[in-house]
Amino acid sequence: MPEYLSDSQAKETILEIGRRMYAKNFVAANDGNISCRVGEDSIWATPTRVSKGFMDQETLINLRLDGTVVSKGSLNLSSEIKMHLRIYNENPQVRGVAHAHPPACTSFAVAGLGLDQAIYPEALVNLSVVPCVHYETPGSQGVADSVAPYCNSHSAVLLANHGALSWGKSPMEAFFRLESMEHYAMILLYTGGLIGQAKALSYDQVRELINIRQKLGISGGCIPVCAEQPANLQDSFAGYGTIEEARNKNAAPCCRKLTDLDVERIADAVVKKLQK
Repeated sequence: MPEYLSDSQAKETILEIGRRMYAKNFVAANDGNISCRVGEDSIWATPTRVSKGFMDQETLINLRLDGTVVSKGSLNLSSEIKMHLRIYNENPQVRGVAHAHPPACTSFAVAGLGLDQAIYPEALVNLSVVPCVHYETPGSQGVADSVAPYCNSHSAVLLANHGALSWGKSPMEAFFRLESMEHYAMILLYTGGLIGQAKALSYDQVRELINIRQKLGISGGCIPVCAEQPANLQDSFAGYGTIEEARNKNAAPCCRKLTDLDVERIADAVVKKLQK
């Protein structure tokens, strides 16, 4: 079982994650929440109505697994603590939970799309598949219930029309998974929306990554959408296919080694530009 952080370690870690969330534009205004389990029946969590980038230890709330508040400052517990408590109760290995509204992740959540394409090895190793769970009113028990089926098999979910939720063996691992989700979502947005194509990894390539994942001690997840055959085994160069094809088609000078004459021409062009 993962070790528990001390109360002071947990509180400082929560504050640091809050600052990082705010700095990375994962939250706006008073959005988001963070929690850390520090004992069999003890959790530290962020309150409602506070910016996660400007908290201090006095604002944090200590509570039990059943939701009973043990100690707090002037602010109340967030209604979204229900999904945190459900994760801790469903998966005893979890020591930290993070929820935020990163723009790319939230865009996928609004569209009702999970992060499930085998195009990026790091995302597959760190996250595997991130499903998008159905919509429930934020702060309701319905959100906690919608997350429950994934608490042991996955490490993160998107909440439809809401945001992103991740968990791990420490609060910082939960935050890093939130970062990985947003990075993954951005790559999917760029390849799908701007570049217009993405070459999926094949089943064999994904199998190798799953082996790496298991060796790193990362469990859970499932197989993403894969290609039957690999489509990424050749170098691609300047839109001409392979570098050999580019050279055969007399493509731009960058397809061959620079000669001394090339260097002189480039230098002359630079000088003339500077003299204008």
